[in-house]
Amino acid sequence: MKTSIPWGHLILALALICTTRSVAAEEPFDLVIEGGLVFSGDGSPGRETDVGIRADRIAELGDLSDRASRQRLQVTGLAVTPGFIDIHSHAQRGTVEKSGILKWPDAENYLRQGVTTAIGGPDGSSWYPLNEFFAMLEEAPSSVNFGSFVGHNTVREQVLGRADRAPDAEELEAMKAIVAAEMQAGAYGLSSGLKYIPGAYAELDEVVALARVAGQYGGIYITHMREEGLGLIASVEETIRIGEEGGLPVQITHHKAMGARMWGKSAETLAMVEAANLQGVDVSSDQYPYAASSTGVSVLFPAWSLADSRDVLLARLADPKTRARVKKGVIQNIRYDRGGNDPARVAIASCDWDPSLNGYNLAEVLQARGLEPNIENAAELVLELEEKGGCMAVYHAMSDEDVVRIMQHPRTMVASDGGIHMPAADRPHPRNYGSFARVLGRYVREQNVLSFEAAIYKMTRMPADRIGLSDRGRIEPGAIADISVLDPGRVIDRATFKDPHQFSEGVEHVFINGQAALLNGEMTGARPGRILRHRQ
Repeated sequence: MKTSIPWGHLILALALICTTRSVAAEEPFDLVIEGGLVFSGDGSPGRETDVGIRADRIAELGDLSDRASRQRLQVTGLAVTPGFIDIHSHAQRGTVEKSGILKWPDAENYLRQGVTTAIGGPDGSSWYPLNEFFAMLEEAPSSVNFGSFVGHNTVREQVLGRADRAPDAEELEAMKAIVAAEMQAGAYGLSSGLKYIPGAYAELDEVVALARVAGQYGGIYITHMREEGLGLIASVEETIRIGEEGGLPVQITHHKAMGARMWGKSAETLAMVEAANLQGVDVSSDQYPYAASSTGVSVLFPAWSLADSRDVLLARLADPKTRARVKKGVIQNIRYDRGGNDPARVAIASCDWDPSLNGYNLAEVLQARGLEPNIENAAELVLELEEKGGCMAVYHAMSDEDVVRIMQHPRTMVASDGGIHMPAADRPHPRNYGSFARVLGRYVREQNVLSFEAAIYKMTRMPADRIGLSDRGRIEPGAIADISVLDPGRVIDRATFKDPHQFSEGVEHVFINGQAALLNGEMTGARPGRILRHRQ
């Protein structure tokens, strides 16, 4: 039996569907950012268009001048970019009391650079377990988003302590289980700090085994390599081999060439990166835009001397023969590595036990004591500083030519290697306050090292794609509304080595997950940051 079609009802239903869709399409935006030069983040030039936002996402691009919106922000003459992603951040470093993102959750030094996402756990050191730290951030959110790697040094210390030996089969399985658990908790991959303790005691096969686990969960391997001075070339070879044997993408973090003997060697390391990619090993790098590094003075010690507990180290330094052997290693590192062959190149950034030393280099401290500022005396001073509790230092031992060469390479992205800071009595590396603004102001506008759109790509979509943040680091419909609005003609870093606690200038507005954290150059007090977990 044939059934007649109620065409009138069908037409009415279709009309209702179309009307519903039309109403949905005309739903008011929560915010329209209008009149700006919008950079998508993919490296293409900007185009003048409006950005419509609903809730936490970018809903539409185009001429939205006649569309309803609950709020409008006129940004004519400004650049509208994806929020910057710091793929090497120490935002979570330290204890609960000292961790920057917990102590200063407004993250003003980051927002004023345009940074909206911090990826922590670099250099082999992460919070353990990650879920514990994530829970603290969920209870007391930050202005910026936060994600993390799992640190190899952290994993090794959980199983082996600071022992200078290889793990046995059972211990290696325990380490692999920790990496797997942290990847399941949302880590973006495995970080290593093979220059630091206890990671320095790991052989290649151990790192490969753990990197392979991270790769099985879709993570990457990001490394502070074993050496960045005289052993630089061998360390790049090791990194490439870890990627090849571990079967995962690898990243040389804060790519550099330390010490005058290695200046210019970035041409060779970058050629190695290119060759590896041609051979099917996925290798990239990141970099902060300064010719100086920063870490504790213990980095000048030979690795063997730092094994086991602090009490053991102090006992070694109390023994004259062992102390002389340690001092010989420190002299070597001052002369040929981070010391730059000059005690004046090593400046004390912070000494908790004696803040009066902050800001002075080793030569100045020696001269104040009436001592000759030579390398031997500087080495003895370094031993004393570590004996009394250790200090952070800044090492001026890189060349500007290497910084520029690495920056221009298509496989290099921008990162800070800094954290969340506020003005204090210390003298930290200015990268904490200025890295991203410095690239845009000094290297794009003033020196024409990069185009503006290329720099934006290196700060946004490139790091996002590297760790699988498919809905961040870009301005396109459906993406999360992490957006920075800045003045290309005015953005600049103000922090210096002499006066590092100065905010960058030129970033006018920052939106994170659709909410304004910085508006008209003023902090809003909003803390819309989220925990970002790796999607397996």
